[in-house]
Formats: sequence, C-alpha cells, structure tokens
Amino acid sequence: MDIQKRLDHIISLLKERGNRVTPQRIAIIKAIITSEAHPSADLIHKTIIKTSPTTSLATVYKTIKLLKDINEILELDLGEEGSRYDGRRPHPHPHMICNSCGEIRDSEMDDFSSIIDELAKQSGFHVQSHRFDIFGLCASCRK
Repeated sequence: MDIQKRLDHIISLLKERGNRVTPQRIAIIKAIITSEAHPSADLIHKTIIKTSPTTSLATVYKTIKLLKDINEILELDLGEEGSRYDGRRPHPHPHMICNSCGEIRDSEMDDFSSIIDELAKQSGFHVQSHRFDIFGLCASCRK
C-alpha cells in the first residue's frame, strides 16, 4: 500500500465534502492508515500527542467519525473492549483476534467476497454489511 497515495485520497475526499483538513487531522489519519495494530482511539491519541500535543481525544473521535462516514476506515466493535480501527483495509475482511493480548491480525482470503456473494445467492438474503472475526490465542500468548 502506498501510504502517501492513500493519505492524498482521503484528504481529497474530505476537501470535496467541505471538511477542514488541519495538521491535527492529517496526523490522526496518518496514525490510522500506517498502523497494522488496528488501534483504538486512545492509542491513536497517544501516538499523535507526541508530535501534535494540542490534539484532543475529542478531535480524534471526530476524525474517526468523518473517516467512517466516507468509508475510509473499518470499525471493529469489540464490545466491552471498545472499538479498534482498520485504516489500511477499510473494507470488510476477516480478522483474527487474540482473546488474551487483544492483538488483531488481518487475514488474507482472496475469495472472501465470493463466499459472501454465494451465501447471499443461496439464501436470497440481501447483504448490506458483514463482519467475520476469528477469536483465539496468538502464537505469543500460546507459549
């Protein structure tokens, strides 16, 4: 993934909608799209506060909402654990989630969309959205 192209694309979408593109927003977007860890809002805030000390947690949440509204991040609602965000692959795809440490890993399945399409076709169900999470223990926690 070309981070700069992704950043430019998101900034362009925000500008088209008439949203302000501030240095704080750019820092938040960069933190989300460069992280493979599927960060929480708190982790995003802790990451950017080092370089953007005036950025509030409220600004992080507002930016997350904007990015969700334009379908440029995927929210993983983990119930009591809170939400985590995937800005690298903002479309539905399988995630493997460790029950012990909370690590979230993307799973590569080339035919995932075709599986969803086939299930919809067989059942006559109109799929509006979907989510597929696999829970277990990561390699580190199994040791």
